[in-house]
Amino acid sequence: MPENARLSHSIGQIDLDFVEREATPRLLMKLSIQLHLAGLSLSNTVRILERFGVERARSTVHNWVHKADLQPNSGRNPDQVAVDETVIRLNDEQYWLYAAVDPESNELLHTQLEPTRTKVIASSFIAELREKHNVDDAVFLVDGDKALNYACQRHDLDFRYERHGNRNSVERVFREIKRRTSSFSNSFSNAYAETADEWLRSFAFAWNQLI
Repeated sequence: MPENARLSHSIGQIDLDFVEREATPRLLMKLSIQLHLAGLSLSNTVRILERFGVERARSTVHNWVHKADLQPNSGRNPDQVAVDETVIRLNDEQYWLYAAVDPESNELLHTQLEPTRTKVIASSFIAELREKHNVDDAVFLVDGDKALNYACQRHDLDFRYERHGNRNSVERVFREIKRRTSSFSNSFSNAYAETADEWLRSFAFAWNQLI
């Protein structure tokens, strides 16, 4: 599918029901949301708006992105699921980002941001994934992490150890998330956990539209 077709499709999926009285044309609001989620900085996004004769603050575009409450579609039925976790910093605090990816389509299925890493949290992550998608018959690809292995066992899921191969799909997602965080350093600056979690869901929506 051509890039412009994918962009048009994803713009059509952006719901602006949160808008009450906004002077900005809705198409430009959707375009701004899509461009920022696709990787354009807030500063460059507002410059695009200025080309259309619309002046808005970076914080305004930021609010549009979060109020749109975008998240990846549910109901996927993958043959394999690559799961992993990585460290994400919120200001000076360390959080753990859990992610699940369909290696065949490279779609990001589910993310979960937590302040620590335990077997209980890993099991909760897998439980939420099962609620969103049809993964009970899928083969889970893990890297030997004991918590995720335990979670797969607890939910009676088929899993196998795979350090590279198809499991690299989740590593590609982590690399892009880390590239997109502040100053290309694995950190969200001046952000609360809830805000970062909302951004991650929006990122997943955009990632799935543009892969």
